Amino acid sequence: MKKYIIALFLGLSAMVQAQNTLSGTVTDEAQQPIIGVSVYISELHKGTITDANGNYSFKNLPNGNFRIAFSYMGYKTLNQWVDKLNKQTRLNIQLQSAVLEIDEVIVSTPFNKMQSQNVMKVEHESINSLKQKGTATLIEGLATIPGVSQISTGTSIGKPVIRGLSANRVLVYSQGVRLENQQFGGEHGLGLNDAGVESVEVIKGPASLLYGSDAMGGVLFFNPEKFADAHTFKANVNQRYFSNTLGSNASVGLKTSTDNWKFLARGTYNTHSDYKMPNGDRVTNTRYNETDFITGVAYNNTTFSTVLRYNFNKLDLGIPEEGIAEQTISKRPDFPSQGVDNHLLSLNNVIYFGNSKLDFDLGFISNNRKEFEDSNVASLDMLLNTYNYNLKYHLPKKGNFETILGVQGMHQTNKNRGEEYLIPDATTNDFGVFGTVNYEWSTNVLQAGLRFDNRNLNSLAHEAEEHEEEEVGEKHEHHGGDFEALSRSFNSFNASLGYKTNLSEPLVLRVNVASGFRVPNLAELTSNGVHHGTNRFEEGNSELKNEQNIQTDLNLEYQNQHFEFFINGFYNHIDNYIYAAPNGEVIDDTNVFAYVQDNARLYGGEIGLHIHPHPLDWLHYETSFETVTAKKQNGDYLPLIPANKWNNTLRTEFKIKNWLEEGFASFNVNTTFDQNNVSGFETATNGYTLINLGLGGKVKLGNKAFDVNLNANNLFDKKYIAHLSRLKTDGIPNIGRNIVLGLNFNL
Repeated sequence: MKKYIIALFLGLSAMVQAQNTLSGTVTDEAQQPIIGVSVYISELHKGTITDANGNYSFKNLPNGNFRIAFSYMGYKTLNQWVDKLNKQTRLNIQLQSAVLEIDEVIVSTPFNKMQSQNVMKVEHESINSLKQKGTATLIEGLATIPGVSQISTGTSIGKPVIRGLSANRVLVYSQGVRLENQQFGGEHGLGLNDAGVESVEVIKGPASLLYGSDAMGGVLFFNPEKFADAHTFKANVNQRYFSNTLGSNASVGLKTSTDNWKFLARGTYNTHSDYKMPNGDRVTNTRYNETDFITGVAYNNTTFSTVLRYNFNKLDLGIPEEGIAEQTISKRPDFPSQGVDNHLLSLNNVIYFGNSKLDFDLGFISNNRKEFEDSNVASLDMLLNTYNYNLKYHLPKKGNFETILGVQGMHQTNKNRGEEYLIPDATTNDFGVFGTVNYEWSTNVLQAGLRFDNRNLNSLAHEAEEHEEEEVGEKHEHHGGDFEALSRSFNSFNASLGYKTNLSEPLVLRVNVASGFRVPNLAELTSNGVHHGTNRFEEGNSELKNEQNIQTDLNLEYQNQHFEFFINGFYNHIDNYIYAAPNGEVIDDTNVFAYVQDNARLYGGEIGLHIHPHPLDWLHYETSFETVTAKKQNGDYLPLIPANKWNNTLRTEFKIKNWLEEGFASFNVNTTFDQNNVSGFETATNGYTLINLGLGGKVKLGNKAFDVNLNANNLFDKKYIAHLSRLKTDGIPNIGRNIVLGLNFNL
């Protein structure tokens, strides 16, 4: 089968004549060739490894400018810029040995610079490093990044929080396109599985210049799994087991490539029972099942590169309403439950014009969210279809100036097909235009940009039918939601200015000032009924204005061979911050919460260090502290703000003879402090400390090898309630001890 697949791709690629080539040799500081160095051109999705003589080569490259990454364990990753390829370009590389490797090409920022050259400080984490922490879901892994938290409902539902901002204030990008999945709601998760994801980049602060509305709090940018190196066929099996939920996460993938064509596919199934608290009881109906499928095909020649990807994610989960009730290890969700089907289709293109290029991305997202109260007939059935486009033209470089001009847009329809309405049927159209300039000299970089956006939002009127049903001698009154027709147009101008400089060779300073905005969502504009997910009657406000913010960021970092230190500070002022507050009324025995606006300010930051003492090359100590304070104009605190956290990790690296390579062991102490800075309808939360252990590496048995991770999270079965847990109001603790075993086989 392998031979037939490779033969098919070889036949298709033979239609294209080879033109530009790039080759060279990779050596170490002693001029000795290095075998197995990964050489990757991210823009073309092309990769290879050096042979026994340290040689590498690429064929059929476009007439453009490219950044090429050379990486190998124990050496500093080198990102080399290549200008104006010719028929036979030769590039020899010398890698330097290094202990700390933090330099990455950042895709989520305008000019795709290396982190060391980037004006903005962006957090970059590989999914493998998050898996080594033993987290059960993608959002749990993200919450281990300084400045990132989650609003959770058990283990199945998690919403990202960046420096105190969440929901529609945090934008998610996957496969290069904007992910739209009714993200204003807290009753469903991120809608992404970590299978098929290579890494994540976190922008902490306004990114509206590049992404438009909803990026005022930050961006989570997920880089998809890389294609196989040319002329290779790879298969992968990944299996994880979770003791607490009796859970299993199984993933199988395959991929192959020629010089021009590339293909991959991956299927994943994730299933969990109700999670167990430290006292041994399980929280009823927190079970869930997830099916995920990803496929992609790519092609490039001397004039363009194109990648077509498709992702299907199906999530069936229980909605915990009874707390501690029926004790079962069943993995089939009980009523009430929710089913979310998400289809994501993306087409990413780059067209080369010699000294300039055009990035052209198209996306289609279909999100179907259903809620089942007491039968298999959905009471709530919402279909959200989104078409988006993103064009960026990179002008020819003029001296030290680089310029990008862009156009972005979105067409979105929301349709209700169930008896209950959470938001009305509506149509949304976005249009944005922007320009940004990067000027670099010596170790200094100056970047500035301007953007204009318009959103037109039109919704239909809906008059809910009210009826009574007799059930076990009680009367139940159902409300489908009353909505008046709405037609609004929102405009916003935004700007950004950033500066980066090296105060000395190892000391980097970054200063950024940027504005952002968010258009009020349909729930905030139109709500008029009981929201069962929050157990309150919500009243929207059709006159709400844009949220508009301006944030100042300061980043200072120091790095040498054995020591790394960083400090990030921010101040974020938001005009017209939207939130729901009780107005004193009661309807249908439920408190009424109305959406209102007030000015707000958030401030805080993160500080951390990483020590790798010499000559103890096997030892690492990492520590970080994060804090955010959020207040309204009158001095009252904003709701849903994470508590301060202090994270400490002691990590060792080792090798045992010839059967264990890349071995590691970690001891983690994660302290969350008391959260007493709460809004008027919240309650304070006590702090807690969790102990986590990790152990793993690459086991070699003859010619076979596999990766293994063993983690013990919440080792001492600590009873605690996180401040951002939506089960907190019922006094339900978070998950107890969880032993996680992960196995990965590359076939």
